[in-house]
Amino acid sequence: MLEIVVKTENWERHVRVSAEELGGLVRRIGGDGDRFLVVQRIPDLPDVFAQVWHKAGGDYTLEYRDGAADRQFQVMVDGPEVVVAAITGWARQEAGWDGGLAWSLLDMGPAGEVPPLDLGEGEREELEKRVREVLVGGYASRAELAEEYLVTNDRRPVSREQARSLADRLWLERVAEQATWQGETDPERLTRAFTALQDAGITARENFTCCRSCGQSEIGGEGGPDARGFVYFHTQCTDSAAAGHGLTLLYGAFDGSSETTAAIGHKVVAALEAVGLHAEWDHHPGRAITVTPPDWRRRLVG
Repeated sequence: MLEIVVKTENWERHVRVSAEELGGLVRRIGGDGDRFLVVQRIPDLPDVFAQVWHKAGGDYTLEYRDGAADRQFQVMVDGPEVVVAAITGWARQEAGWDGGLAWSLLDMGPAGEVPPLDLGEGEREELEKRVREVLVGGYASRAELAEEYLVTNDRRPVSREQARSLADRLWLERVAEQATWQGETDPERLTRAFTALQDAGITARENFTCCRSCGQSEIGGEGGPDARGFVYFHTQCTDSAAAGHGLTLLYGAFDGSSETTAAIGHKVVAALEAVGLHAEWDHHPGRAITVTPPDWRRRLVG
């Protein structure tokens, strides 16, 4: 798998695709509403991306940015295979991936200066504390993180540009921190367990909705026609786990029966234990399952 996120014009988001899947996405573009792809490495880094635009019947416009607005390059190519090869090499950070193409430097204009934050010490601490909490949770993208700025009814002390600058600074701090982590983390084990449950016909969702009420009302729309039940945790559960507490998992049966709900609970516990996570549950279908307590080091994606 390539360590990339591919975003399409029609709002699809593909995480860790294979080279073959990337090729399919590139060859697909060209029609109305589906003419470009933006590709980011994992973890996403500021001003580092590749992108391609294509209209059916025309050439492909391939671009990449290498860390700053004055380092954005473009080339026109006449077929998708060159694009696929270039983006694959870029994703793998292969030496000489950009060779053999007539790149031109784009003039993106001068980079705008971001004014310093005009905040009191208490406001600054509150803002940075919340951004770091979201970062530790690990599910927000860089773009989403930049939306976590202070707004009141009559005052917006942090502009979008300032929020983006602050988010990028704290994001890079977290990227540097996670570079020291070794081996599989507990959130990665959790994802493996949820993937196994999904494959077994149980709708499994991480960081799903803001609260239990929303989760219970929306989880039914996530399940396929053959899904027997569900398991999920919402963002408040994520916050609790990131703060060093247990992770609460909510589960149930789509037929509403206690027997099926209990069976789903047993499947969830077995999947967790199979990946090395410890779960507390008293086997009562009306009570939640708790993963106690996970070492919450979730690697950022983007």
